[in-house]
Order: sequence, then structure tokens, then C-alpha cells
Amino acid sequence: MVERTAPDPEFEALLRYIQESRGLDFRGYKRTSLRRRISLRMEAVGVDNFGAYRSHLEAQPSEFDDLLDTVLINVTSFFRDEEAWEVLKTQVIPMIVANAEHDRSIRVWSVGCASGEEPYSIAMLFAEEMGKAEFCRRVKIYATDLDEEALKTARMATYSPRDVEGVSPALLEKYFERTNNHYVFERELRKCVIFGRHNIVHDAPISRIDLLLCRNLLIYLEAETQGIVLPRLHYALNRDGYLFLGKAETQLARSALFRPIEMKHRIFAKVPQEWRRPLAGAFMSGRGGARVEQSLADGQLLQAVANEIGTALLVVDDNGLVSFANMPARHLLGVGEIDLGRPFQDLPISYRPIELRGPIDEAFRTRRGVRLDDQEYRLNQNEVMRLTIDVRPLQRADGSVYAVLLTFHDQTRLHELQRELEAAQQNLEQSIEELQSANEELETTNEELQSTNEELETTNEELQSTNEELETLNEEARSSNDEMESVNEELRIQGEQAAGYRLYLESILRAMNGGIIVIDEKHDIQSWNRWSESTWGLRAEEVLGTRFDALDIGLPIRDLRDALSAVEEGREEQVERELVGVDRRGRRILCRVRMSALSDEGGAGQGVVLVFQDITEERTAEDYARHLGRILGRALNEIYFIDPTTLRFTLTNEGAQRKLGYTARQLSQMTLPDVVAGVSAGDLHALFAPLVSGGQDEIVFETTIQAAEGRHYPAEICMQYFGEETPPILVAIVHDTSERQSLSFKENT
Repeated sequence: MVERTAPDPEFEALLRYIQESRGLDFRGYKRTSLRRRISLRMEAVGVDNFGAYRSHLEAQPSEFDDLLDTVLINVTSFFRDEEAWEVLKTQVIPMIVANAEHDRSIRVWSVGCASGEEPYSIAMLFAEEMGKAEFCRRVKIYATDLDEEALKTARMATYSPRDVEGVSPALLEKYFERTNNHYVFERELRKCVIFGRHNIVHDAPISRIDLLLCRNLLIYLEAETQGIVLPRLHYALNRDGYLFLGKAETQLARSALFRPIEMKHRIFAKVPQEWRRPLAGAFMSGRGGARVEQSLADGQLLQAVANEIGTALLVVDDNGLVSFANMPARHLLGVGEIDLGRPFQDLPISYRPIELRGPIDEAFRTRRGVRLDDQEYRLNQNEVMRLTIDVRPLQRADGSVYAVLLTFHDQTRLHELQRELEAAQQNLEQSIEELQSANEELETTNEELQSTNEELETTNEELQSTNEELETLNEEARSSNDEMESVNEELRIQGEQAAGYRLYLESILRAMNGGIIVIDEKHDIQSWNRWSESTWGLRAEEVLGTRFDALDIGLPIRDLRDALSAVEEGREEQVERELVGVDRRGRRILCRVRMSALSDEGGAGQGVVLVFQDITEERTAEDYARHLGRILGRALNEIYFIDPTTLRFTLTNEGAQRKLGYTARQLSQMTLPDVVAGVSAGDLHALFAPLVSGGQDEIVFETTIQAAEGRHYPAEICMQYFGEETPPILVAIVHDTSERQSLSFKENT
């Protein structure tokens, strides 16, 4: 048996602290390898014992990253051990693709993937076998590791030229993109690789895997932990799945769970263990058939041979009854003379050491034997045997099964010898694995030293380049100082210009004959010009920053809320409202308020601009004009507005329409010569010439007016010209002189 050294309490306490702090469980790893790797970090930080190193971890949490880089030896590369990958490419992957149904996905699991070179390598091989499109549709690659930093590197899929040295030029050109000094794995294939943190010893395994890669991981685990991991790997694989190990791992050479496909390169296939599962079916009491026929003439001789053979034999017929038990079976299994002819399912041996009714039923059904290896059979509390049970069908000449023979082989001594052999082999393998681990560490150290030398050479070149750059920087700094002085001068000039622009804008706002108020999104006042000060009696410093809705300025501000919301929400570009208020002198004023959105260059709202205009006098003038128009329109005298060029009536009042007997529409189609009897248009233009030229202010003349229906009446026409109007206009005021003449006639008579 393997002798184990007593555990170091301080070392075990350190491992428990790492597990509690970072969730990393190293309990299954080989203690000698762990102690050696952790001791390297202890020497690096200058501590002498594991307790002191734990205190250092508590004080410096960043040390965890360096510790994990040292303990988790991420020695990996693209297509590491090229010959093994060639076997995988030519033999294993084609079989996986051929055996997979057309619509079934192919699942691959890379355990301990480190920085991702291994899963990306297998992705390229499957893509070469299936084509990129089919690969992306059907293949999923799961890549797991304990080191989260390594997983971050793997997810980026970015590698240096030195990292991709193991990739052939054809694959490098096909599956990598060159960016500056790095190579990036193709994006579409990268999407099919799923990275995640996973502990193969304690976490549940991923199932239904067609190809499982676990290379050079088991060599770091204790033998007991390896016994836990191997069944997990066996469970993860499909019935015809394959396992790919590292060249230093020999654990499967003795395992019954896997059979070698290529032992040299550590490629194995899963061995199905269906007999371990409970089998359905039981003996039926109504099974038909005759008793086992005797084929030997001398039954006593057969009985003697069976008793002296030394192996326990038991026969169950097709009715499920015990038909034969030799002497070793009676002593070993407790089957007596009275049990012959009884149903087998009533005997203790039918379920102890293992349920035998299922395998017996399978032998009857399939006509094939079933072998149950290494079954523990406890004779008493202290004595245990190891049995191998063979269940073989006994067939008639026509091939039908009439009974089943159960053979119980005592393998106790063989089992003990095998355990001793395994222990010796484990010790040997442990030594080999430690040597292999040490060799890998030495290889890693050599690579690191070589890399360090290259870095030193590069550093020397960089130092020389840095000196040259410093000289250039000095020259650039002097040039920058000159530029800074020039920029400062430009900034000073721009500042003066900005101040001038600000004063100019303030003077424009002060000079505007109207109030301008700017509010932001919260309705806080941002601008208040002089007109607002003089009208409402509040200075700018009193209102800036206050809420517009809270102003008390003699104007009903609340009536503007709906209009402000329409502008702020973008429903209206501009809204006008008229409000009646009282200014600071108590004078009633009518204000027109125009509200517009204030937006930045991108169109985002920054507030509202309100323009106030006192329209009291303007509204009074408009009211007066409307009042005057109504009076003139209703006057009894005839009033005509005439185009001075065409002498066409442009506007007539109601008195003119009644007097002439025409409607306004009819008069708009007529000219002055049409109603002045016996006077041509040329005579009228000649008459009005002094008026139009400005020589006279007024012309009065008498004539006869020709009304509708042939009526005529004498009239006096007073003409005035308004050339400053747009367009210029002649105004004619006509007085009917019929009554005046009649009165004169009466006086003469």
C-alpha cells in the first residue's frame, strides 16, 4: 500500500484559506507538487513558512494572481505534441463526424484549456473536416479552467507570433487575422467555443460529449482524486465518445472504463458499462417450458464433477425455479436441498451481493452471456469476498434457452494482488509524473529565461531608441513652448472678442423695444433684459435663477402654461398669446407674448425664449381704424376709392352702392368714366393731373352722375390723391346737388 506522509497543519490551513477566499479547491492535488510551487512564491516574496505566507496573502490580495500563475502551470500551445494531433485529425475526428447523425450537434470538452490554444486547435481540425459553415452549425466546444485570468486571455483569442509558431502557414492564413503584431482567431469559429470556470474534481461534468481533451491535468492529482475524476470523464462521454490525454498520463492503462485506440498518443474510447445499470424485467411464475433434460447418461458422475470443481454453480430454468446447485454453491451461497425447485427470486442470493434477476432475464431474452466483475459479497461483519459472476444461457438444439447457468468465481486473492499492484504502479506513476512535471517546469523556466534574454536585448535597443526620442522630444518641447505662447496670444484675443460680443449682445437686448425672457428646462429664468426691468419693476439680479411660474409682475403667467408645454414637447414650433396686465406704474397694458423653443446644435431642447411686446397703442390704433372704417362704410355720402392709373373703383361705401343702384361686386368691375356722363377717361386724367403731380391738394368739380336703370342726377365731386399709400389711391367724395338746385329754383321763383 502507499504510505502517506503526515499532513502539515499550516500547509493545510493555507489551502483552506485559498479555497475560502477565492473558491479554488486544491485538496485533490498532489501535495508534493503544490508545496514545491507555493514554496517558489514564498521565496519570491521573502517569507519562511506557510503561516507567514497566509498573512502575506491577507495583507496583499494582489499576490493571489501571482500565486495562481505559479501553481496552475499553464503550459500549452497550438497542436502541442504534433504526432498525437495528427492521429486525432486522421483517425478520431473523421469517425466522430461519420458516426454523428446529420442533425445532431457534435460536442467537445477541453478540460484545463489554459489560454485557449487547445480548444482553438480542435476547432480548426473540425472546421477542416466539416467545412466552416457546417462546423458553425453543428459543433459546440466547451473550454474550462480554474484560472480566470487565463480564461480572459482565451476569450480575447489574440496571440503573438511566437504563440502561433505551431500553426501551419495554411491554417494560419485561413483561420487567423493579422493585426499589427498579433494574430486574432477567426470570429465565426470563436463564437462556437464557450469558455467557463470549472473544477473537474468537484463540479458536475458536462454530459453528452463526443470528444474530451484532458491533457496533462491528471498528473497533478492524488491517486484517490484520480479515482474520482476518471468516472466523471467516463460519464461525460457519449457511448462511442473518445478521450484524449497527455503523453505523461498512464492512469488509463489499467482502467476498465476506457480502451486504448492509440496508446502511444494516449487516445482512448469509452467502454460502455450498461451492466451497472438496473435492468428491467423479472421472472414470471407462468414461464412455460420443460424441465432441464439430462444429456449425460451417468448423472452421479456429473454431480460428483460439479461438486469437486471448486466453483459455485447454480442453474435457473425457464420457469424461474432453481433446478441445480452444486456443493460449493450450497456452502457459499446458502442454498440447501430444500431450495431446489423454489423460485429463484425468493432466495437471498437473487439480490445479494447484486441484483441478479435482471441479468438472468437479459440472458434469456438476448441469448448472450453477462459478466459481472468485482462484486463485493459480505459473508459476515468482518469477512468479505470479491466475486465475479458469469450468467450464461443454456440452449437447446433449436437455439431456444431452457436454463441459465450462474458461475460464482472467488476473486478475493486476485483482487488483493491487483490492489497491491495498483498501489505499486501508482507510486511508480507518481514518481514518473513528478519527474514529468519537473521536466515541464524546467522547460517553462528555459523558455522564460530565453524570453528574458530576448526582452533584455529588446530593452537595450529600446533604450537607444529612447535616447534618440528624448532628444527629439526636447526639440519638440521647445517648439511646443513657442506654439503655446502663440496659442495664449490667440486665446487672449479671442477672450477680448468674446467680451466684446457679449457687451454687443447685451446692448442689443437693452435696445430692443420689447421684453426678452429666457428660461431653462426647469423654468428657471436665465435672461432678463432692460425692457422687462422698466415694465415690471424687477431688476435682473432679483429674478435670475428664480422660477418663471412664481413671478408676480402683474401679468397672469399661469395662462402661459399650456403654450409653454406645447413648445417644450415639440408640438408647436412657436406660440403666441395675448395677455392683459398692469405695469409697475399701474397702467393697464396689452402684451403679445411669443414663445419659441431654445435648442442646441443637435436639436435637443434647452429651454424657451419668451418675447413680450406692448401692443396697447397698436391695438388702440387698429380699433380706431376699424371704427373709422365702419363709420365711412355706413355714411350716406358717396365715397369711392379709385385706382389713379385705370380709374377703376377699388372700394365703395354703402351710400355709393345705394345711390348708384349697383352692388359692390358690380362696381368693382366699373370705372369712374362709366358713371360720369359725357366725360371721357382722357379728360378725367387731364383733370386729375395737377392733383397726382402734387400741384393741388384737392379738386372739386360738378358733373352729372349716370346711375343704374338710366337715372341721372347732378353731383359735386371732391377729389383727393394719397400718393404715399401702397398702392397710391384717389378718393372721391360725391354730393348729390339735386336738392340744392331745387332749393335755388324755389328761391328764384
